[in-house]
Amino acid sequence: MENSKIIIGYIIYLPIVILLTVYISKMLFKNGRLFMIDIFKGKEDIALATNKLFEIGFYLINIGFALFIMKIYYYSGNHDMSYQTLMEILSRKIGGFTIYLGIMLFFNLFLFFRGRKKSRQVIRTTKIL
Repeated sequence: MENSKIIIGYIIYLPIVILLTVYISKMLFKNGRLFMIDIFKGKEDIALATNKLFEIGFYLINIGFALFIMKIYYYSGNHDMSYQTLMEILSRKIGGFTIYLGIMLFFNLFLFFRGRKKSRQVIRTTKIL
């Protein structure tokens, strides 16, 4: 009985983390497109290509991490896992992954702002020379 509940947990966990990752990625890179165009000084083709590569990397890292932490552990001797316990385990896993996604989102925003700042420093240096 316990194994079937763990399988149910995986069936719930996987779609949630994958949909969260896809949603966050789409929002981040749809809006990050403007940063990339600014960073690459209007060269839209290279900006969009770079943005797409960042998006693919975001997917690989985050879905890979979600799969890496997927295993559900439950040890309690002779007692079967209850549905309440399964929901508590899932809430910790999905909540932890959501926090991780938030950190990754802010890290990517940091990279966008840093790239924009470096791009503007290069422009100032060029004008001075």
